[in-house]
Amino acid sequence: MVRFFGVVGFSNNQETSPGVWEDVITEKSYTGDVIKDTRQLEASSEHINGDINVRNSISIVANGFANERIFAIKYVKWRGVRWHVTDVDVRPPRLILSLGGIWNGNTPNVT
Repeated sequence: MVRFFGVVGFSNNQETSPGVWEDVITEKSYTGDVIKDTRQLEASSEHINGDINVRNSISIVANGFANERIFAIKYVKWRGVRWHVTDVDVRPPRLILSLGGIWNGNTPNVT
C-alpha cells in the first residue's frame, strides 16, 4: 500500500468585507494511505482532449478539525495536483476520501 502525505482543502464561507461573502480555503496536512489508485480518461465529442479523472481513494487519519468539517472538504493535493473530493466515507479514526476530476475552485491566497 502506498503511503500518503499531503494537504486537504477545507472551505469556509466568510465575510471578507462588509456585504461580501467568499469561500475561504484552509489547507491542513494529513497522513494516510492510498487504497485505490486508478485513472479514467473521459472522451467526449465536446472536447478535443478528454477530461482526466482519477478514481482514487485516500484514507487519512482524521483529527478533530477534519471530523468537525467533513462537509467542508473540497479537495486533496496529491502528486502535485489538487483533486476534487467526490465522496467522504467516515470510518473512525479514518476518513476515506474518493477523488474525481481536477479541482478548479478557490485555493488559499499565498502572500
